[in-house]
Amino acid sequence: MLISTPATSANLGPGFDTLGLSLNLRNEVEIKFAQTEKIEIYGENAAYLKTLPNNMFVNIFTDVYQNLTGHKPVCHYIFNNKIPISRGLGSSSALIIAAITAAYEIAQIPYKKDKILNYALSYEHHPDNITPATLGGFCVSKLKRNKVYFLKKSIPNTIRAVVVIPNNTISTSQSRLALKEHYMLSDVVTNISSSSMITAAFFSEKFELLRNVVEDKVHQEARMKAIPELFKVREIALREGALMSTLSGSGSTYFNLAYRDDAYSIYSALKSYFPNFTVKMLNFDNVGVKVFR
Repeated sequence: MLISTPATSANLGPGFDTLGLSLNLRNEVEIKFAQTEKIEIYGENAAYLKTLPNNMFVNIFTDVYQNLTGHKPVCHYIFNNKIPISRGLGSSSALIIAAITAAYEIAQIPYKKDKILNYALSYEHHPDNITPATLGGFCVSKLKRNKVYFLKKSIPNTIRAVVVIPNNTISTSQSRLALKEHYMLSDVVTNISSSSMITAAFFSEKFELLRNVVEDKVHQEARMKAIPELFKVREIALREGALMSTLSGSGSTYFNLAYRDDAYSIYSALKSYFPNFTVKMLNFDNVGVKVFR
């Protein structure tokens, strides 16, 4: 069995812990029963992941499978990773959703994706990444009484993502320490109005509106100071025609959205200016986690 899970970009500027979307950059894990446990890791951060004493995917998969069946699985796992870790592209959420989905599939217990999503709250308490990782598309999520309420909108093929991935890693928990404890009412109103307009623009597919409504007063500026080059990324992307340019999650990746015809010029300009960063032009994903038998 092969489980494929997409990268995600969350917050999208003002939509703190609420907005997220799915990118066609996928991690895959192949699983089969075996006589003894075996783990193979390839792709992004493979050398580092091999040094860890515990494999997070295996731990979650084992926990969920045991809860569902009462038995401990012994499997051969082959990981092919394309999502860089600790870069604001939802690598942890992709892993969590993949592990839970794999457990249900191998246990042969019927499920719906909203069940996978809510089970994931046991391991990730913020729904902005786990929702698009599960469902794909552009997602608005709200957590209430330990349940995720969400709406999804498929993203049309007329727009693309251009992401700039610095070599620096950023821990989400550490980056939250840079945030204020108290905010001005005017700043909160700015974020509410901006995130509302972003949502409306996606659902109505009026992406041109994004040029004027993406404004954040809560987290981006404080987090971007850790990697000052990100301010230049934003400047270049907007100058070259990006519809929106925001920190991806807590960083360090910077996310840019553009019409398909403008994306290549943005990609070329950023790749030329930042030769030591990874720059990718990506399609959006509208499916979320996928299973192949």
